Amino acid sequence: MEITFLGTACMQPTKERSHSAFILSFEAENLLFDCGEGTQRQIKIAGIKPAKITKLFISHWHGDHVLGIPGLMQTMGSSQFAKKLLIYGPEGTKENIKKLNEIFAKYSDIIEHEVIEISKDGTFFENDSFSLEAYKLDHGIETIGFKFIEKDKRRINVSKIKKLGIPEGPLLGKLQNGKNIKFKDKEYKADELTKIVDGKIVGYIADTVYTSNCLKIAEDCDLLISESSFTSEHNDKAEQYKHITAEQAASIANQSNVLKLALTHVSQRYKDSNVILEEAKQTFQNVILAHDFLKIKL
Repeated sequence: MEITFLGTACMQPTKERSHSAFILSFEAENLLFDCGEGTQRQIKIAGIKPAKITKLFISHWHGDHVLGIPGLMQTMGSSQFAKKLLIYGPEGTKENIKKLNEIFAKYSDIIEHEVIEISKDGTFFENDSFSLEAYKLDHGIETIGFKFIEKDKRRINVSKIKKLGIPEGPLLGKLQNGKNIKFKDKEYKADELTKIVDGKIVGYIADTVYTSNCLKIAEDCDLLISESSFTSEHNDKAEQYKHITAEQAASIANQSNVLKLALTHVSQRYKDSNVILEEAKQTFQNVILAHDFLKIKL
């Protein structure tokens, strides 16, 4: 699993930071969370093929999170995208995507896509490898945060298998599925030759003031990605524009059994953005300040 940050700025981009977007790559999936202005350029710089994107998740319909959507879809349409792009977002997303298509489909082919609106908290997608949850946030308009949960896997003890001489093939497949096997007239239990490995969890707290749902997104995350537009020095601004501070993001991580916190959505008011990082570190030690093109492997 790898997370690539494509944009880490707040409302206004800077020379160093583009608008909000990051990709979570897992197995055959490339999940794009938000798509601010310039995202398709950032994707190319990061060396990710636009046609490889499988799902788009929209946290809310403020421009710094969505202005890159029509351009990206056009680029995907000219990049041999042969699948259906699944687009998830809050209520109102279907109508907004429809309006974008009415404007831009006149000039280029828009890829095949399906829009799924999320209206309630909890699991909204699940397959054999992972599930996705969404939780409503409070940012003045319909806003949701997301949680990616990899399913636990059974991992084979390779050294034991080699020592016993068990060959690759159906027997290993049975062990992988937790089934006992018989080899050379002897029975072996799956629990003797395999172990359960916990799946990774990644949470994304998008623009919001503090709510109890922030804790639900953060709970047990291996990596929590959280907006932190301001330091507590500008708490009045955070409350006015409905954002959380670096100290609040760190407090959420501290309460929620988070292993690592990545702060993003940095306000352009800070000439030295490290002040955000330093404030968070006073409450939660394992924290980084994300920057454009940062990659995190889990």
